Amino acid sequence: EVQLVESGGGLVQAGGSLRLSCAASGFTFDDYAIGWFRQAPGKEREGVSCIDSSDGFTDYTDSVKGRFTISSDNAKNTVYLQMDSLKPEDTAVYYCAADFSCLRVGSAEFLYWGQGTQVTVSS
Repeated sequence: EVQLVESGGGLVQAGGSLRLSCAASGFTFDDYAIGWFRQAPGKEREGVSCIDSSDGFTDYTDSVKGRFTISSDNAKNTVYLQMDSLKPEDTAVYYCAADFSCLRVGSAEFLYWGQGTQVTVSS
């Protein structure tokens, strides 16, 4: 059974940091790209970042470049999203998802999804 479990969300003040974790199981981790997505109330789900550990490719949406860093620990089947300099507009439910590559991160059409973790940034 494929499982993606997010953790690390919470409440933080603007300018603060959080590190999200995505623990994967039930599939060959090295064969998949892992993306982070977020959905704020009343808004569509958007791709935030993606990592393909097969070639080290990483990608970020413009609004988080320079503030968020995605990384992967293949020995632990876990992907992290380090979020620094957080802003109130980063408030959303954050999801991790798996697909064969990062190509569809923009359309959020990944194969497997976690349940999400809430990130709230207060001003």
